[in-house]
Amino acid sequence: QVQLVESGGGLVQAGGSLRLSCAASGRLFNINAMAWYRQAPGKQRELVATITSGGGTNYAESVKGRFTISRDNALVYLQMNSLKPEDTAVYYCNAMDVTGSYWGQGTQVTVSS
Repeated sequence: QVQLVESGGGLVQAGGSLRLSCAASGRLFNINAMAWYRQAPGKQRELVATITSGGGTNYAESVKGRFTISRDNALVYLQMNSLKPEDTAVYYCNAMDVTGSYWGQGTQVTVSS
């Protein structure tokens, strides 16, 4: 089992920055990749960024050049710059291993115009 706890969400004006953190605990040695997803009201959950165990990263087109995912042992970060109102959503941390996929409880990010 893997437990994930997100933090760092909040209210920010358009153009501002936030850094989300995800603290992972439990059976971490089998984790293949970690990711950030987000879900806006009335929309499906979407993938924002991924980072593999080897450090490879991938981003949704909508956040390329603005968001950066990074990992430091059991912590995963999402640095979000130049935020837009359309980035408003609940952001979820995700971890994947050979047995399944694990989710945090989510953290709200609200970007005002």
